[in-house]
Amino acid sequence: MSIDRTSTSADEGGKHRILFVCHGNICRSTMAQFVMEDIVRRAGRSHEFTIDSAATSTEEIGNPPHPGTVSKLRQVGVPVGKHRARQITRGEYDDWDLIVYMDAENERGLRRILGGDPAGKCVRLLSIAGRAGDVADPWYTGDFDATYRDVLAGCEALFERLSERTA
Repeated sequence: MSIDRTSTSADEGGKHRILFVCHGNICRSTMAQFVMEDIVRRAGRSHEFTIDSAATSTEEIGNPPHPGTVSKLRQVGVPVGKHRARQITRGEYDDWDLIVYMDAENERGLRRILGGDPAGKCVRLLSIAGRAGDVADPWYTGDFDATYRDVLAGCEALFERLSERTA
């Protein structure tokens, strides 16, 4: 999927609608949601974006963001909003312009849940930043610093690409 080719609602005077996805929706996707919200807020463009996050699994449904995610975001001054983990559903595919996932496992989960990606909306976060590979998963590593670096790089690149398209 190429962001440069994909039409988003903001091109038509609406909002960019972005859903970040990871396995449980308590670490990486919530971090990406709050980082992206902070980036657009600092740019004075919150009104142009709808941003949310979801999981591919049911394991953490209803749980708040991981304490490590909250701690890292507070450390770097990114506001943490109210959030409870939820799973993406097939029926919401059309609600999003971009569905941004964190790793290859998420890609497989999205294909299973969504039944494919006919509009080419699903994209790996680090590919937007021109990097191969997955966003570091702090669930296994405990390294929220590495996750934050990956998430920030991907979200900054995403914002830059979307800004170029609507400038």
